[in-house]
Order: sequence, then C-alpha cells, then structure tokens
Amino acid sequence: MQVDTTSDAPSKGFLRSALDSMLIPFLAILTAIIFGGIIILSVGGNPILAYYGLIQGSFGSAKALSETAVWATPFIFAGLAVALAFKGGLFNIGAEGQLALGATFTALIGYALPEWLGSDIPAIVHLPLAIILGMTTGAIWAAIVGFLKAYTGGHEVINTIMMNYIALNTISFLLNGPMKDRNPNNVIARTPLIADSARMPEIFEGFRIHWGFILALFVAFFIWWLLNKTTLGFEIRTVGANPDAAKYAGMNVKRIIIITMALSGMLAGMAGSLEVTGLNYRHELGFSIGYGFDAIAIALLGKSHPLGVVLASILFAAMRNGATRMQFLTQLPVDLISMLQALILLFVAADAIIRYLYRIKAKGERLVLTRGWGG
Repeated sequence: MQVDTTSDAPSKGFLRSALDSMLIPFLAILTAIIFGGIIILSVGGNPILAYYGLIQGSFGSAKALSETAVWATPFIFAGLAVALAFKGGLFNIGAEGQLALGATFTALIGYALPEWLGSDIPAIVHLPLAIILGMTTGAIWAAIVGFLKAYTGGHEVINTIMMNYIALNTISFLLNGPMKDRNPNNVIARTPLIADSARMPEIFEGFRIHWGFILALFVAFFIWWLLNKTTLGFEIRTVGANPDAAKYAGMNVKRIIIITMALSGMLAGMAGSLEVTGLNYRHELGFSIGYGFDAIAIALLGKSHPLGVVLASILFAAMRNGATRMQFLTQLPVDLISMLQALILLFVAADAIIRYLYRIKAKGERLVLTRGWGG
C-alpha cells in the first residue's frame, strides 16, 4: 500500500518559507552589529560595553521595558502603515505627514470639544472620538494620493513627499497661530493640553506604558488577518503583485489602490493620535520628526509582515531607548544608534550582500516595493 505523504507538504513549505524570510533580517542585524563593533573599536570605544549598555538601557529594568514599549508603539503603527502599502504595490513615504496630521486633529478634539460643548464629556465618548478623528484625518490625507495614483497615474512617491510638505507647513501655521497654547508662559509652538477625558490610561501606575501598546499589538494581528483571511486582503495583495492580472480577474484596481492608501494613512494617523492621547497629552511642533522615515526601515526589516513589523519596531525602540545608557557607560556619541539603524537597513535592502557573505542561495519570491518609477 502506498502511503500519501503530500498532506504535510504545504505546512512544511510554509515553515521553510517563513524561516527563510526571517533568516536574512537576522543575519542583517548580526552583520550590522559586527560592523558597528568594528567602528566603535576604531574610535577607541569598547563594543562589548557599548552593547551591554544598549541592552541594559532597553530591557534591564521595569522602567526600561516600559520606555521601550512607549517608543515601540508609534513605530508599530507607522511600520504597519508602510508595510500595508508595500503589500499593495505602493510606496507610502507620507507617513510622516499623515502621523502629524492625525496628532494635530486628535489634539484639537481633545482640548477644544469640551469648550465648544460647554461641558465635560465622558471618557468613553471623548477618547474614542479623538482617536477616530486622528485616524480619519490620516486616511483622507493618504487617500488623496491614492486617488491621484489611480486616476491620473501620479506617482505616489512624489505625491506623498509633496503632501508631507503641505501637511507639516500647515501644522506649523496652526500651532503658531489658531491652535497655539495661549498660556502667557508658553513660547513653544504647541497646542493646549487635552482634557483628562481624552487621555489614554496607563497600564501600570508609575510607568509611562499605556494601553496604546496593547492596541498596537492587536492592530498588528488584525492587519495580518485582513491581508490573509479576507477578500479585501486578497485583492490588495493581488493588485500589489500584478495589477494587470487583478484587472483581468475582475477586480476594481483603482478602488483597491485608494483603499490601500487610505488604510495606510489611517494607521499612520493612529500612531499620531496615540502619541497625543497616551503620552504627550498635546501636539508639539516637530515631536514626530523621523517616525515616518524610520517606518520605512521597520517595514523593510520586517519583510512587510505584521509580526516582523512588531519585532522590528521593538528593535528600533530598544536602540532609541538604550542609546542614553550606552552613551553614559562609554562616552560614545549617541549618533552611533543612527549608524546601526542605517547599517541594518543597508544590509536588509541590499540582501544580495548578505547572501554573498553567508553563501545563501536566493529562494522564493522577492518583495516588489513599487511598480516602477513613472510608468
């Protein structure tokens, strides 16, 4: 009797594919650490002490863990925003502006709504309303780019960069003018503090980690479910892989492009909302500089997989949070953290270097970030 052994083949293939996709980012991080250690040695530092300080500052205490989670929260949302766009064959460089706009309008509803209504608002209404407005603002801002891409062929890279300038300069005007905190002692471009009813509660008393981190993990799982278990997710992935085939199969490619960009912007806007409601309790000019661009590196490192984005976000958050402790122990410049991030991104993006160094043969599909430049 012949035994059928093909039933386990799909699961084995999936496991092997997953391990292979994780291998390159892991080796990229390892290689970046080695190269970073060589650079630290070249400037007279102690790489072992430097990395010890980095780990201690990121995970060495309850406070360190809390601060790492605080840093990771906006990274997860912004990274998911870029990763989702990647899945749809789009390159969203506008997460920076979408995030800042989400934060601005969340702050507006957070401090102004009680004044407009002339009464206090229950937290069960005010907090979700503030977050939803931030998400909606980010979604609309990104959907404009999706519309231009779908109906005019305007390249999303150029349009999102230009939309960043529009968003950030508009926010600068608002925070220096109509939305500026009128406290006589304030000279900074920032909004007034939001009401207590619009604030995200902390998970543990005495630590800054808030429920936004748990929400980020839940949203990461939801995005995985959306992409892999729903019709919409299948359409997004299909349009991202081959829009011509998707159109031939009867899918509305233009609609999917707009939806994909809107969902991406919604996630970025949510990152800004939670920074206001859970951490800063106001929006301040320049607080989010770098989040949107770090998100690109996080999405690349995570191979556009929601779980990979979460792990990459925690890694980047740990490097940011542990940088101060590393600097204190070694007296090395904190800019070394930016150098490590750049090295990691370099080796992940140019995975041929990693495959050559470790003699790994290319397998499986390659990630296509965008379908060409200008055509």
